[in-house]
Amino acid sequence: MSIEASSPRRRLLVTGGAGFIGANFVQHCLTVDPEASVVVLDALTYAGNLANLAGVLDKPSVKFIHGDIRDRVLVESLIRENDIDTIVHFAAESHVDRSIVSPEEFIDTNVLGTYTLLDAARVIWPDGQSATSVLRSFRFHHVSTDEVFGSLSPDASPVAEASAYGPNSPYAASKAGADHLVRAYHRTYGLPVTISNCSNNYGPYQFPEKLLPLVMVNALEGKPLPLYGDGANVRDWLHVSDHCRGIMLVLERGEVGAAYNICAGNQWRNIDLVRLLCELLDELFLAQPCLRERFPSCPAARGVSTSELITFVEDRPGHDRRYALNGRKIARELGFKPVETLQSGLRNTISWYLEEEQWWRDVMDGSYQEWERECYSAV
Repeated sequence: MSIEASSPRRRLLVTGGAGFIGANFVQHCLTVDPEASVVVLDALTYAGNLANLAGVLDKPSVKFIHGDIRDRVLVESLIRENDIDTIVHFAAESHVDRSIVSPEEFIDTNVLGTYTLLDAARVIWPDGQSATSVLRSFRFHHVSTDEVFGSLSPDASPVAEASAYGPNSPYAASKAGADHLVRAYHRTYGLPVTISNCSNNYGPYQFPEKLLPLVMVNALEGKPLPLYGDGANVRDWLHVSDHCRGIMLVLERGEVGAAYNICAGNQWRNIDLVRLLCELLDELFLAQPCLRERFPSCPAARGVSTSELITFVEDRPGHDRRYALNGRKIARELGFKPVETLQSGLRNTISWYLEEEQWWRDVMDGSYQEWERECYSAV
């Protein structure tokens, strides 16, 4: 984050900072702005993991707090005691399948949790409408998703920031509700906010319930690679490092009250993406014979295509067919351009999961295995 020489260092509260994207952001933030002070607030649910913050928790400028964003007393005390001027809000229940099974958890965390953070910031920070300097001194950044815009037809243009919302799952609806609250707190109270809507993220530290890490881990263990329906659902894929770069640009130069789409323009059908990942795994097993000894259950270990594990399962209710974001605004106004191509990002991600085998084995405990069997019982 580029800060003017006369400005004090940023003091950030990062919610959900022990989760996938949040942890990557914390590490990225401290790399580009070593002077920043960061308080990480995370409830450490199944997807939060202190191991995701390895290498930064021992820094004097980083403080970890185990707590819930719905705890108003805790949130206010953290903002006051740490003189927080920047809140980056990642904390959310985010898996669509889980939202179908337990929607109330998504409303509680994503809507009520966001409200608690917004209202605490409103009470503690000076009136955001009092002066331009105040607007530039404080920032509440809310991280949202492309799913709030709903499903697109195959020939529809990618959605821009001002497009109408049309969420179709409890998860998407809860994030849409949070987005509306953020905008309302800006318009009503002058709270200095920004919003980013991102496309599907992938990369290090992603919990193996999401498509790409699930496919990687299952492939290495010779388990079925479940694909919903016909596998033709289309998503845009954004490497988490590019997402973090985009958020930093919004914090640095984004217009207060504005929303920005952060995307990569990598629209792929799920089936094609999984086949590509299988091809990359096959290449690695061929080039690195040691992998055959480490993962003997993977088809590639015996010279067979990993794609033989692809298994189509019954589609989930209300499964959106296609998401696509228009990223011209952030490119034009803030100069954002993804660094990773899908191929380079996938190669880097596969390498990380191979190097960090102990990490994903540790996070895949018995409770996760039970949930996976329930979710993919049709396999």
